[in-house]
Amino acid sequence: MIMQAQFITVEGGEGVGKSSNIAFILSYLKDKGIDVVSTREPGGTELSEKIRDVLLDAKNKSMVSDTELLLMFAARAQHLAVLIKPSLKKGKWVLCDRFTDATYAYQGGGRGIPMQRIAILEDWVQGELRPDLTILLDLPVEIGMQRASERSAPDRIEQEKNNFFEAVRQSYLKMAADSPQRYRVIDASQTLEQVQKDIAAVLDEYIQ
Repeated sequence: MIMQAQFITVEGGEGVGKSSNIAFILSYLKDKGIDVVSTREPGGTELSEKIRDVLLDAKNKSMVSDTELLLMFAARAQHLAVLIKPSLKKGKWVLCDRFTDATYAYQGGGRGIPMQRIAILEDWVQGELRPDLTILLDLPVEIGMQRASERSAPDRIEQEKNNFFEAVRQSYLKMAADSPQRYRVIDASQTLEQVQKDIAAVLDEYIQ
């Protein structure tokens, strides 16, 4: 079993079932005797959660793309300093609901911000830290948006059109294709039971 601290992220668009599956992953790892902390982005700390509220507030319709990008990294800088890096240093595994790949997908793919601009911020804020394993829950946009609409009122980003989310999805799939050593893509259109079987198989392979 891998004993050193690992940084695992779960990525995906709207309605892919991240919350349910992150709860499953957390329980699965704990059952294996792994000391793991679960967190999310944007958010994860008191200050980062306040930034999240600003980012997702549907009333903030005037927010421009660069503001959105910089707020994402402001929340991330705090999250890394206060929770992620200290936890890893203590030997705890960190399980995070989205991380910088979401910024490449949403602000890069969706908003059209140049990827190299995001990369500059990534290097500045994170240094050499990158996830060890990324589980991408993939789902056709139409299905995901239908699921998301049944869950709650849409936040500022969820109010975007389907072509925005299709660009997000394609960005995720490109990252997965470009980094097969880190990414594991799970078909989230399957039953929850089958999705979790697939996730368990990935985790079992990973922690052997």
